[in-house]
Amino acid sequence: MSVKNLFSLSLLFLVLFGISCNSLKKINLFSIQDDKNLGLQVSKEIEGDRNQFPLLAEQGNEEVYRYIRNITNNILNSGKVQHKDDFNWQVKIIDDSETLNAFATPGGYIYVYTGLIKFLDTEDQLAGVMGHEIAHADRRHSTRQMTSSYGVQTLLSVATGNANPGAVQQVLPD
Repeated sequence: MSVKNLFSLSLLFLVLFGISCNSLKKINLFSIQDDKNLGLQVSKEIEGDRNQFPLLAEQGNEEVYRYIRNITNNILNSGKVQHKDDFNWQVKIIDDSETLNAFATPGGYIYVYTGLIKFLDTEDQLAGVMGHEIAHADRRHSTRQMTSSYGVQTLLSVATGNANPGAVQQVLPD
């Protein structure tokens, strides 16, 4: 048996038996800077698509922006946000009173729909939603999910001998 075949079989064994889905969820091939760059790119796309994402103008709506940013800052300063100082935390409001939603992009860009703000009864409820969205960015869920999908594919391609050169280095954590 060749060294390449032995390596491939060993790697396949690790993929099938040694690496659980939970451990793959802890691996992230993307750097903090990648999260920041990806979030900035997505935020520019959102701001450029006013039909799908009609952002509420800050001018004339200072009170609601101050309100939601105060909630956000309280969460960020709670001592529980690991990447508080790593990300450029920004909150924007999407002017759509029919949509009860909020979402976060990598790098700390958070979007809240006016429909959700109007629907919730208390500041604590909104803080719960904001905490949830901050956690998505802080725990880097988007890039971890991308790593999980991409990483398994790459491991399997290495194990079957169909990988591009350097693929193993892409999957292994630093």
